[in-house]
Amino acid sequence: MGLILPEWPVPARVRACVSTRSGGVSEGVFQGLNLGDHVGDDPAAVAENRRRLLEALGLERPAQWLKQVHGTAVAEARDDGRVREADACWSDRPGLACIVMTADCLPVFFSDGERVAVAHAGWRGLVAGVLDNTLAVFEDPSRVHCWLGPAIGPGAFEVGDEVRAQFCAAQPGAADAFVPRDGHPGKWFADLSRLARQRLQAAGVASAGGGELCTFSDAERFYSYRRDGETGRMASIIWLA
Repeated sequence: MGLILPEWPVPARVRACVSTRSGGVSEGVFQGLNLGDHVGDDPAAVAENRRRLLEALGLERPAQWLKQVHGTAVAEARDDGRVREADACWSDRPGLACIVMTADCLPVFFSDGERVAVAHAGWRGLVAGVLDNTLAVFEDPSRVHCWLGPAIGPGAFEVGDEVRAQFCAAQPGAADAFVPRDGHPGKWFADLSRLARQRLQAAGVASAGGGELCTFSDAERFYSYRRDGETGRMASIIWLA
């Protein structure tokens, strides 16, 4: 199972990873380790993929899966098996994993060593404040380290004037994360990871690493909604040992 492990300055008890397409039983356009149960894949295959992943990670308690809506709500993880509607979750209970799913949107991990969280940041959630809301569950932002997982890269994420305008109105320096697309007036290439890092640094986090892996350009390892349309989902998982 080809898991990606963050490289960030947190205690060893903080465990985190991002899944890839490797190691699953899904077929067709979902080929591999599809963990999304809302994308049209065989439910039995998704259930088996989830079981394999949690078993490989040694997680015995029910993990917190979310119904993501590109919003800014943050849920506290519970082990009751209930799926909660939110785009981020947090926990301070050992063995209870927080999970978000992505296929181009940006997963962002948070930890101060005593508490962990992970957020799903598409452009809508990012500009509306999902990272700020997630950071608010920690007592001191200056003790929080962050890591940005795989997402659509700055050479592939095309947006229009209206998206750029929203970011420029919401955060200083956002204009630096947009490059005009040659020959296409009103179209821009957006650097989602840079926009997220700006937001986190403005909030005073201790560090914000990662953000180099592009889902769109690596079809062997990653699902990408912008590239394929009908496709699977990766999971970004964090917990305390």
